[in-house]
Amino acid sequence: MGSELRLPFTRFLEDGRICLTNNAAERALRGIALGRRSWLFAGSDRGGERAAAIYTLIGTAKLNDVDPQAWLEDVLRRIADHPASRLAELLPWNWRPQALDAAAAA
Repeated sequence: MGSELRLPFTRFLEDGRICLTNNAAERALRGIALGRRSWLFAGSDRGGERAAAIYTLIGTAKLNDVDPQAWLEDVLRRIADHPASRLAELLPWNWRPQALDAAAAA
């Protein structure tokens, strides 16, 4: 059988980094499922979209080993005065707390 005919579910046999279960994804979604009743009262479709955006930001911070609360507090405090051309610096994978930036500049 040629390599072009491989079935996708056998890829884990060639790459040991691929997980055989979806436990990590299920654990990540558990908090959302537990809060399901609360989401009924998001107020509107737009409120639900905003909640989804916040969940995405928090999840991205966690995946980058960044404390979501510290990151959001710092970014929300800094973003109004931050140059638009340097917004990438505030993304979770590039973020450094402002206190560390001030110490590095000194």
